Formats: sequence, structure tokens, C-alpha cells
Amino acid sequence: MSNYAGFWIRVAAQFVIYSVMGISVFGATSLDPEANEIFTTTIGLVTYALVIVGSIAYFVLMESSSKQGTLGKMAVGIIVTDTNGNRITWLRALGRYFAKILSGIVLLIGHIMVAFTERKQGLHDMICSTLVVKGRPGEGSVDPTVFD
Repeated sequence: MSNYAGFWIRVAAQFVIYSVMGISVFGATSLDPEANEIFTTTIGLVTYALVIVGSIAYFVLMESSSKQGTLGKMAVGIIVTDTNGNRITWLRALGRYFAKILSGIVLLIGHIMVAFTERKQGLHDMICSTLVVKGRPGEGSVDPTVFD
């Protein structure tokens, strides 16, 4: 038995926060001409930049905080740790945020890897030496024998 958070619980964590905030996970598409036009205005570009900076800050601050996870992760009872079960630093959380971009570049293969790896790690977790585990903040719910 392992404490690693698998693919579906991690998907659920992502959708919890989107559902609560009423955000579409698919965003604006080229099929919506009004949505595309907003990005051609100065206000639209500034707003978009603020959303990106806010998103980065949210993930980095939440995952490196004493809560060890985003609101969605907290809702489903999972936390982000380093490979020793400790809380991650803000710098590692920042790296993990940008590594998620790599995980999503080719058909989300880096995210889908979670379903098939022994420690339920995505590409971004492997790059940043992190784990997502079931547990409460500060518990470090990692079985230390997996590192032998």
C-alpha cells in the first residue's frame, strides 16, 4: 500500500478549484471572436499578464506554504512534498509550476505519466524531485523505504 496520490484524485483536485471559482478549464477559444478581441487591447493584455502572475503566485505560495497544496489539493486531502516527505521551498514550487508547462506540451503526456509511474509522479514531479501524497500538511506521508 502506498500513500501516493494517483491520477484521478489529482484530476479531482484540479477541478475542485475550477468549479468553486467558476472557471472554464478550456479557456477562450478561436471559436469565440469576442474573447479573442480582448487580447488585442492594452487592458486585455495587462489583465492577461495579471492573471498569469496571479496564477504563478497562487501555485507557488500555496504549495510551498504550511498547507503544502492548493485549495483543490486540500479539498481532496493530498499534499506536495519533496522526495523525503518534507515541505517544498518556494523555489522548488516555482520550478514545479514551470515544469508543468513541459508536462502539458505534448498531449499532456507528462501529466498522464502519473497513472503509470511507481511513485505516481508526473514529468514535472520528476524534474523537481517532488511527490504528491495523501495526508495532512507536515505529516510527510512518504514511506521512507521507497528511497532505499
